[in-house]
Amino acid sequence: MIVTIDGTSASGKSTTAIKVAKRLGFVYIDTGAMYRAVAFYCVEKNIKLNDKEKVGKISNEVDIKFIFKNEVNHIYLNGRDITELIRAEEVGRAASLIATYKTVRINLVKKQREMGNKGDVVCEGRDIGTVVFKNADVKIYMDADTKERARRRYTELGKEGDFNMIMEAIRERDEQDKTRKESPLKVPDGAVIIDTTSLSIKEEVERVIEVVKTRKKKIKESNR
Repeated sequence: MIVTIDGTSASGKSTTAIKVAKRLGFVYIDTGAMYRAVAFYCVEKNIKLNDKEKVGKISNEVDIKFIFKNEVNHIYLNGRDITELIRAEEVGRAASLIATYKTVRINLVKKQREMGNKGDVVCEGRDIGTVVFKNADVKIYMDADTKERARRRYTELGKEGDFNMIMEAIRERDEQDKTRKESPLKVPDGAVIIDTTSLSIKEEVERVIEVVKTRKKKIKESNR
């Protein structure tokens, strides 16, 4: 079974996806982290982000793996754990830019599908239900009020930085994600929309699992 969770930045989709995957015993694929991994590589190596050809080549050559340990889904880039390093705002902005490049998306979608072919998975990102796995068994779209998402990101960063700047960065990210030419962020056909503004992570997880269980039941009944 393939479960996709798309949505806006800081809407809770990453944490929810991890917990849902753990509860169901599914593999978790953080596709957003894959774009951040490529962006991090470019930033660290001082590669010009507007060099589409070079960035595209890098997205094909780098080795990206996920390993779940100590209750955390770790991402490895060429064997190096970069889980914490990719969460910097600079990396997030770079990831949003390179995610508009067709070659980068083609290469990373290929890697994502290879991961998805290995068994039951929960995939999270911004074009999972619309592009990567169009025929997913369950599609979820998560969103929340901008101010609430900024508060969550502010807390995630240890309450460092300027709150208003973080909120503005989220607004810019939304605009870029929703208007980009390649695979823009939108609600997938047939997706269940969950507004997480006033929900706790526990409630978000229960909502998604309820949808998955309902879908499983329908699949079972149709196969009788």
